[in-house]
Amino acid sequence: MPEAPLHQRPRATAPRWRAPLVAGALTLTACSAADGTGPDAPGAASRDGLTGTLTVLAAASLTDVFTELAEQFETDNPGVEVELGFAGSSALAAQINSGAPADVFASANTDTMALVVDGAGLDTAWAADHGRDGAVFATNTLRIAVPPGNPAGVEDLADLSDDSVATALCAPEVPCGAATTAVTDAEGVEIAAVTLEQDVRAVLTKVELGEVDAGLVYATDVAAAGDAVEGVDFPESDSAVNAYPVGVLADAADPELAAAWVDLVLSDTGADALAAAGFGAP
Repeated sequence: MPEAPLHQRPRATAPRWRAPLVAGALTLTACSAADGTGPDAPGAASRDGLTGTLTVLAAASLTDVFTELAEQFETDNPGVEVELGFAGSSALAAQINSGAPADVFASANTDTMALVVDGAGLDTAWAADHGRDGAVFATNTLRIAVPPGNPAGVEDLADLSDDSVATALCAPEVPCGAATTAVTDAEGVEIAAVTLEQDVRAVLTKVELGEVDAGLVYATDVAAAGDAVEGVDFPESDSAVNAYPVGVLADAADPELAAAWVDLVLSDTGADALAAAGFGAP
């Protein structure tokens, strides 16, 4: 029997959920810390003396891999509690710039991270070492998701312009929507979406439920969905590769703790988890 995708696997410890940080966001609480011996240290998952609660806000497409990393933290570092908030990157950026408390932000594109850099800002000391605009840790590309059996017979990007194909897209203000616009504008393809969603996982859900014939999501979302959807590759996706940056926020309650999490994301352990989830290297 094939291994279940990450989002369908049972957790070793039942998650503790609380109210969403923003509309549409799910917040998972897990225990963690990260390694103080550098981002390339084996495991890179513990740093002596770290305690407290860390709030990480991340793009919806990172749900599975960041949850997996949090579980690693739970195992290795029971003294630190990490709260993960997932939603569309633009919604999270707006929340951060409005003063909501958070320690780390991971965006699905550099433009949205720039909004935070120019607004609430990144921690000065961390940015001096890692870059003013955050550290890019992964890349992702678009893929067409269709229900099992591909009932509408979608074979390429141009098929989505057919009015008979009900298509879900991300709203243009979120990174997956911006990537969609870049691809369709470059190829001269016009898609009359039946719904515009505020994050990529909402598009994926529409496809999984059979409410649409197709949706443009990330390659990693198709991988995470397992048998619930089928993926259709299209070469035009190479014209809009999203780079994912992460950074410690200026108002982080404990910058050292926040930096420890980022170190894990940037470490070999983080890279392995991201590659297993289908993300590209930075």
